[in-house]
Amino acid sequence: MEMNEATAAAEHDLRPDTEQIKSRVVSYWTRRAESFADMRSDEINSYKAELWRREIRAKLPEGQDLRILDAGCGTGFFELLLAPAGYRITGIDLTPEMIDEGRTLLKQHGIEGAELRVMDAENLSFPDVSFDAVISRNLTWTLPRPELAYREWFRVLKPGGILLNYDAEYAKGFHRYDQAENCAHSDLEKDLIEECHSIYHMMSVSELDRPKWDIETLIATGFREAAADLSAGDRLYGIKDQFYMPDRMFCVRAVK
Repeated sequence: MEMNEATAAAEHDLRPDTEQIKSRVVSYWTRRAESFADMRSDEINSYKAELWRREIRAKLPEGQDLRILDAGCGTGFFELLLAPAGYRITGIDLTPEMIDEGRTLLKQHGIEGAELRVMDAENLSFPDVSFDAVISRNLTWTLPRPELAYREWFRVLKPGGILLNYDAEYAKGFHRYDQAENCAHSDLEKDLIEECHSIYHMMSVSELDRPKWDIETLIATGFREAAADLSAGDRLYGIKDQFYMPDRMFCVRAVK
């Protein structure tokens, strides 16, 4: 173990335990659930939806009759996006209010073939080899033990299954969001911005070199291929509009 990794591990031992962190994370996203649903509804009805469809189709296995797990589904953006295209998708999220908002959105849009469930991405209740693909967006930066999530996602994937993880080191720059024009979260209350930043620094992931760490961890977990696409954010959020976020999104794609 390198010195910086050893230091990070030692500091992590002094932080609040996992359940305390998750409780704060749920509390944070509970407060944001309603406005977050509004944002995702606006995004699914914008030009972004087609950008995301092209992005995901290019990285998924061929064929539309795929069973997909959306880890950290929030209010159901990927369900709104992919279920109408014929994919069978199950979304999970730790925050019940997010799931409630997502179910409302799915009903409003007449979406069938999608299911949303309250569940911990680090401790799934699905059987082994249940899914053809796992997809996640903006989740792993909020996890106390992201390596556990990767193990669980590997476990539930079928051989040859695909993991697509879209993420960024958002909270490192979260204090700048109120200064960014046309930023997705520029209207967040100051206490929410500070709470997000505080939660982030409770987590060992805040010291990791990402996505390098993700690739190494996925290979160690058992994935036979793993690579990072650093241009994903430029394709999906290159325009500084109401969906823009200053921190650069990457995509990690792995094959079991």
